Amino acid sequence: METLDQITQTLALSMGAAWASGLNLYATLLALGILAQTGNLQLPPDLQILANPLVIGAAGFMYLVEFVADKTPGVDTGWDSLHTFIRIPAGAMLAAGAIGDLNPAVELAAAIVGGGIAAGTHATKMSTRMLINTSPEPFSNWTASVTEDVAVFAGIWASLHHPWLFLGVLLIFILLMIWLLPRLWAAIRGVFAWLGRRFGGTPAPPPRDNTG
Repeated sequence: METLDQITQTLALSMGAAWASGLNLYATLLALGILAQTGNLQLPPDLQILANPLVIGAAGFMYLVEFVADKTPGVDTGWDSLHTFIRIPAGAMLAAGAIGDLNPAVELAAAIVGGGIAAGTHATKMSTRMLINTSPEPFSNWTASVTEDVAVFAGIWASLHHPWLFLGVLLIFILLMIWLLPRLWAAIRGVFAWLGRRFGGTPAPPPRDNTG
């Protein structure tokens, strides 16, 4: 029977992988794969495929592509929009896989919670980056992107070495995300409303009737 520490470590890895996937899926896969390949992490059976050199290579290549796309204003929003259909299901799969072969109900519960966390993280990132893109300079995009990359690697490391601390910070993040997302969406609606007024123009007057 697993001890409390083992359960906590498994839960932290499961939720950590889901959370990190919402920020940068390929960095998450790359970090887990390299840690497992170098013997610094014993992956559960369902995730051991991540240590395959071919998978690591593919994740590394896509991470480099995202590294460039994520730091280019405008391109990052399109990239995030496309990855709505990739990061969320991948986060759910990683969360379930990290639980291991315990019980189908536990794996399904992990997938549901993990998918929700990945969705929330992705939505927060995407909304924040859309607001940042209203600024014409690229430096804020670069800063945000580098911060997200560092957060992914730091989060994976913390989930492995300090699971209790990671779970506590994750709970704070979820509460903050619940508070922040409606305000981000309201701000985005305000930006689009302003753009509509700014570039929508004034409708042309109807033509005069000169027949009378």
